[in-house]
Amino acid sequence: MGGWRPRRALTGSCVASRECSITLIGPTQRMPGRRRVRRWRIEERAMYDDDLYDDGHDARHADGRLRVGLWWRLADFAWPYRRSIAALAGFAVLTAAADVSFPLITRGLIDSIAEQGSDAALWPWALAYAGVTLLLCGSIGGFVYLGGRIRTHIAHDIRQAAFKNVQQLSFAFFDRRPVGWLMARMTSDCERLSNVFAWGILDLVWGVSVMIGAVIAMAFMSPQLMLVVVAIVPLLALASARFKRRILTTARDVRRSNAMITASFNESVTGVLTTRAFNREEDNHARFGVLADNMHDASVRNLLHSALYLPVVLTLASIAMGLALALGGIQLAGGLITAGTLVAFLTYARHFFDPVEQLASLFAELQMAQASAERVLSLVDAVPEVRDRPDVAARAAGRPTAAPQRIERIEFDDVAFAYGSGIPVLQDIDLTLERDRITAMVGHTGSGKSTLASLLCRYYDPVRGEVRVDGTDYRELPLTAWQARLGVVLQTPHVFSGTIRENVRYGRLDASDAEVDAALEAVGAMKFVHGLPGGADFDVGEAGGRLSSGQKQLVSLARVMLADPDVVILDEATSSIDSETEFRIQRAMRTLFAGRIALVIAHRLSTIRDADEIVVLDGGRIIERGDHANLLDAEGAYASLYQAQRATDAARAGDWVQVRAEPA
Repeated sequence: MGGWRPRRALTGSCVASRECSITLIGPTQRMPGRRRVRRWRIEERAMYDDDLYDDGHDARHADGRLRVGLWWRLADFAWPYRRSIAALAGFAVLTAAADVSFPLITRGLIDSIAEQGSDAALWPWALAYAGVTLLLCGSIGGFVYLGGRIRTHIAHDIRQAAFKNVQQLSFAFFDRRPVGWLMARMTSDCERLSNVFAWGILDLVWGVSVMIGAVIAMAFMSPQLMLVVVAIVPLLALASARFKRRILTTARDVRRSNAMITASFNESVTGVLTTRAFNREEDNHARFGVLADNMHDASVRNLLHSALYLPVVLTLASIAMGLALALGGIQLAGGLITAGTLVAFLTYARHFFDPVEQLASLFAELQMAQASAERVLSLVDAVPEVRDRPDVAARAAGRPTAAPQRIERIEFDDVAFAYGSGIPVLQDIDLTLERDRITAMVGHTGSGKSTLASLLCRYYDPVRGEVRVDGTDYRELPLTAWQARLGVVLQTPHVFSGTIRENVRYGRLDASDAEVDAALEAVGAMKFVHGLPGGADFDVGEAGGRLSSGQKQLVSLARVMLADPDVVILDEATSSIDSETEFRIQRAMRTLFAGRIALVIAHRLSTIRDADEIVVLDGGRIIERGDHANLLDAEGAYASLYQAQRATDAARAGDWVQVRAEPA
């Protein structure tokens, strides 16, 4: 019986696949008119080949070497399953032992027939063969079961660790990475790493065991022939050194292209309404085709290097086998070895090179998996840019939990901020927010309103100045404790899949149904909730797709109401709501703001006329402040914005009346 390869028993399964993500894409269909998108191909590469898709590992570790430290770090995920891995290795050794035993049985059978002819007793060899076959079958069943379990558990743990850490990362991390990049890390990269840990360990232990057993057996049969076979190993090592860097480099290209495709597909799906509205399906198809072509080209380059690697190994192995056959034939003719010994030796020589091929393939797979490992660890080990200082974390850990006092005052003192580009977004911000007072911010798009709200939430830290909470720099407060005191309603409300009740309860997970209903009633949402099948138990669909924009905004307001925060931030919270809904929300605002610090950002100035203070931003600076009446009297920037908006609203109303009056 020939040498049995563990991975070949699983041929056709995803477990056995060397490059599942490549086979999912495959060669792309060439479309007519390809020339017209050639220029876009260049622009597309320039647009994507930046640090949006670079976690920092590729540039620093592009030398093609296997990074032992990286794999030791990943071994942390395998350590909880060390007993299962040890058992898997044991089954691999048993499989190797069975493989090594078969040539000995063949040798004994041939020599018995050669010496005794028809009088040879064959049944002992038949029984031995059957026994070894049963051992092989048992070991195969054992490692297939254990390998599948190990792979599943490790993939689960890597995803859990990555997701947990991603939830803690600063907003700057997400500013630099598209959703598709993150999705690729959590899916295909995690699968590849788990496959390496399960089936890679199996291949390694089986291959090394078979090679050791084969070398010992060959040395016992003919030391001279054994040296001929083993002498080829240095050449194999040289071939590995030549190919490994190219394989790793092209593997990184494949992973980067895969991330681009995932991001493009995600963007196309989420923006399908806009695509249909502007009839851009063909353009999107052409753009996606370019990305698919790039993925195809990178995959072909990677497969080419991997495919060339194995033939080199096979060629060297064939040379060694040919030399062993020639010298073995001479020894057989001279009576130095028996026919059974020559047959067994050639079988062992093939057994020796079969694992070499398998290990060569494993090495190529490790090179490709290392690119995945680098990117997955960029999620698992990423450190939030905004985080507690060690002394703050230590104080928070040692301090007993107590009911916090209501926040009375928040001060921005000479605050400045810039994003990663270094261009100032906010400068010289001096602002005081107080309890039971409504502070509104207005300004043109890009004036810094939402950025200031993000600083208040400490999604980012100021580059200069302080934000003080009741006299204490908010960087002295535990980050999670501070953000738990905030209630934020975003310009584009986010509703999770599930029911309305579950979405509102997201504000306080231990809230009762009655408290959820009270929050919905307080913001005026019960009118539309009662009209839905199931009421508050209505399933809103993915991302709230079964609700209108105004309904999602009301659900978001109810969520904040239920959370009972000290500080309420409404970022354009009524900009996507019709007039009737806006009126209901304005009535609910006073209830929501009572006893709290309130910061309201709006373009519709009619919604903030009752604010205690209105702050006007322009170019990242505060240029005016005061109440509605005083700012109108000042006839400055606010008055200009207000009058312009009134004129625009009046013009729109007049146009609508004219349209309705015109005959059809």
